[in-house]
Amino acid sequence: MNINFTDPFFTTRVLGFETLFDRLNRLSESSTRSSTYPPYNITRDGNYFSIELAVAGLTKKDINIDLADGTLTVSYDGPNTELINGDEKVVYQGIAQRAFKQQFTLAEDIIVQGAELANGLLSINLEKIVPEEKKPRKIEIKSPKKILGN
Repeated sequence: MNINFTDPFFTTRVLGFETLFDRLNRLSESSTRSSTYPPYNITRDGNYFSIELAVAGLTKKDINIDLADGTLTVSYDGPNTELINGDEKVVYQGIAQRAFKQQFTLAEDIIVQGAELANGLLSINLEKIVPEEKKPRKIEIKSPKKILGN
């Protein structure tokens, strides 16, 4: 689905959402060129999210994680051919070691808590921060003021 952000409706009636429209546009572009490698899971527990990527055979030095303008990018530039084709002859290579770039668009209230790499699984921990003014609150019901003299 393509959204036309140059439509006069968006430019004359909807104000202050330019960054939202930019993010939606990037999201629609990234979904058309998205890759399924490496496979990943996204889990949620309340306000906490976790992105888990299967990166067997890679170390933390191999993986780049960047956050810029609401887009979280996880990438690997590819194997060093000298390491793969060194003294050993590879008979069968079932563990893929190809370059990749996965991008995730984050909402403005999502922050990255950190990342861990264990047993070939890269986990990126995220948290949704809800500002005090957006948290549910109780509204007090007041009695109307009586008009003097009546």
